[in-house]
Amino acid sequence: MKKYKPALFITSGAALWGIIALFVRELGELGFSAMEIVTVRVMSAAFFLFFLGIFSYRKEMKLSQWYDIRYFIGTGIFSIAFFNFCYFTTMNQAGVSIAVILLYTAPAFVTVLSFLFLKEKLNRKKLIAVLTTIIGCALITGLSGSNANLTAMSFLIGLGSGFGYALYTIFGKFALRKYSSYTVTFYTFLVASAALIPLTRIWERMDLFLTVDALLLSLGLGLIPTVVAYILYTKGLEKTEGSKAAIIATIEPVVACIIGVAIFGEFFGFAQALGALFILGSVIAVNVNIKKMSVPKDRGVHS
Repeated sequence: MKKYKPALFITSGAALWGIIALFVRELGELGFSAMEIVTVRVMSAAFFLFFLGIFSYRKEMKLSQWYDIRYFIGTGIFSIAFFNFCYFTTMNQAGVSIAVILLYTAPAFVTVLSFLFLKEKLNRKKLIAVLTTIIGCALITGLSGSNANLTAMSFLIGLGSGFGYALYTIFGKFALRKYSSYTVTFYTFLVASAALIPLTRIWERMDLFLTVDALLLSLGLGLIPTVVAYILYTKGLEKTEGSKAAIIATIEPVVACIIGVAIFGEFFGFAQALGALFILGSVIAVNVNIKKMSVPKDRGVHS
């Protein structure tokens, strides 16, 4: 069971990412724009992580070398800020279904980048898992029935969201060679906040935070599908190959789909069910070694 703990951490973190719509939809109805919601998310996360560090991780709040901030420029700006910008832009230009399937090209990017920069092996099982993941995401988002107007520019921006999403795993793996999962998560959101606050000029929208609903939703968004989710994912990433972690994390659209059906009454048909099975199958495939599970004929079974 112990060897599956990293995969369980990643699965749990990705599942929490899947519930983000519960917070985003409500904040959107209160008047926040897409990028303002992203800024609220990283600000709230940085706030929680700061106080968590003060009480429990004081030593881990320090960087051993100042220039290691480059890792967190990678996870915070090139990944968190960049992929959210591309993701929400694609949603507005091409529709949700197109945006989601292009975002989940991330496992393919991670597999290639991990091979190039992390020297991870590129085997047939990983390639098949990436392919089935992309097919599963296409089915679960109902891409075949989409009427979105996909232009060349929105397609490239959508691919940018998948690439930016993948960069968290790559930069995160480099950072984890020197720092704990807490340190990586804290500095990721601290740097992202430093970049997004002046970009969105969020202080000009402080009137939106004056209601109890907005405040609770903002804190909930920063804590549950952000701080807890990223700590779990990053903890699992410590002992998991980047390419495997990216494939396991595609449990997120399955959870998002369940939330959509159960809470928002969205359509869920045969294609979506088949897509969920494709994704779950790819997650299992990269984590279970069938040969090791089989019992040699000449040894029998021992209790």
